[in-house]
Amino acid sequence: MKTLKFLRFPLILSLFFVLTSAKDADKETERVHNAANVVKEFAKMKETIPHELMEQSEGIVIIPKLINAGLGIGGKRGRGVAMVKLANGKWSDPVFVTLTGGSFGLQIGVQSVDLILVFHHKGVLTKVKNGDFTIGGDISAAAGPVGRSSTASTDYKLQAEVYSYSRSRGLFAGITINGSNLAIDKSANTKFYGEKASSQDIFASDKNNTDGVKILKDAIDAF
Repeated sequence: MKTLKFLRFPLILSLFFVLTSAKDADKETERVHNAANVVKEFAKMKETIPHELMEQSEGIVIIPKLINAGLGIGGKRGRGVAMVKLANGKWSDPVFVTLTGGSFGLQIGVQSVDLILVFHHKGVLTKVKNGDFTIGGDISAAAGPVGRSSTASTDYKLQAEVYSYSRSRGLFAGITINGSNLAIDKSANTKFYGEKASSQDIFASDKNNTDGVKILKDAIDAF
C-alpha cells in the first residue's frame, strides 16, 4: 500500500502539469481566435483599412482588447499576434506579441481597443535583435488612411513604416501608439509551438494547420 501511495503522487503531479499546459495552450488558441474576430469586425466597417494597403503590406500585428487607461498619466497593455507575408504570398504562422506603453497629458478614462498595425516592411518584425522595439522611436508610425478603395484619401507610398487602426469601446480622449513597446511573447510562443520554436522560425513558416490559425489567415486573405 505504501508503494502504491508513493507511486500515486508522481502520477497525480504529472496529470496536473499536463492539464496546466493544456490550459495555457488554450489561452494562446483563444488569442488567435480573438485576433481573427478583430480582422473580421474591421472588414465590416465602412471606413476601414484600404484593400490596396493590405496588398502592399508585408507585416501585420493584431492586438484584441488593448486596455488603454489614464488619469493624468496613461498606460496601455495588450496581447496579440504578429504575422508577415512570405515570398509565396502567404501569411506566416502567428507569433505572439505584447504591446505596452505610457503617456502624459490631459486624459481620463478607460478604453478597450482592438488595434491593427500594418507594416510596410516585414524585416521590422523578423529582424528584431532584442525581442522588442519602440513604435515612434525605433520605427516611424502614423494613423492609417481609411477607405476600401484607392479613391480614398490616402498615401499608398507608405511614408510611415507602420500604420495604425483602432476600434474602440468605452470613454477616452484619443489613443496614440507612439512610444509603445512591441515585444515578442516568448512564453506564449513556447506554450503554443514548443520550446525549440523561435520567433524567426515561426515567421518563416506557414505550416501550422490548427483551426484557429486557419481562420485567422483566411480572415486576413479575405480582407
